[in-house]
Amino acid sequence: MKVANGRVVALDYRLHLGDGQIIDQSAPNQPLAYLHGHKQIVPGLEGALDGLGVGDSKQVVVTPEEGYGIHKPEGVRNVPRTMLPTTYLPQVGGTLMAQTEDGDVPLRIIAVNPDHVVVDLNHPLAGKTLHFDVTVREVRDATQEELAHGHVHGPGGAHG
Repeated sequence: MKVANGRVVALDYRLHLGDGQIIDQSAPNQPLAYLHGHKQIVPGLEGALDGLGVGDSKQVVVTPEEGYGIHKPEGVRNVPRTMLPTTYLPQVGGTLMAQTEDGDVPLRIIAVNPDHVVVDLNHPLAGKTLHFDVTVREVRDATQEELAHGHVHGPGGAHG
């Protein structure tokens, strides 16, 4: 069976930024399971997996536009320290959560100044070219329930 829309795919993956230093990977014997064609992984990787079968391996380079997007300068904002809890000690690399009408949004702290904190709304991998090493471990038809819920159930999935 081949990777195609509406199928559950389980894959082993390693991610680096072109330097070979792994920044994310699936755990041993715990492949990432997702519902293909439902935007659960970055578009550039998902498209590159179309048609692969169990046991197939591939190296995939994903541009920022097909990954986490380009880094948008307007996503970098100053937050006055008066808007933070008085007991909170912000640190570079930390995260603040902001409440919006769309839900909670993480704000990555990139600088701390006496009167304000500089946060970045962009995904940490925005603007980066992603290098994936992947091996397909399983491909199966999604159940009607998985399709209705929009995610994988069972081992490696949401209801596992």
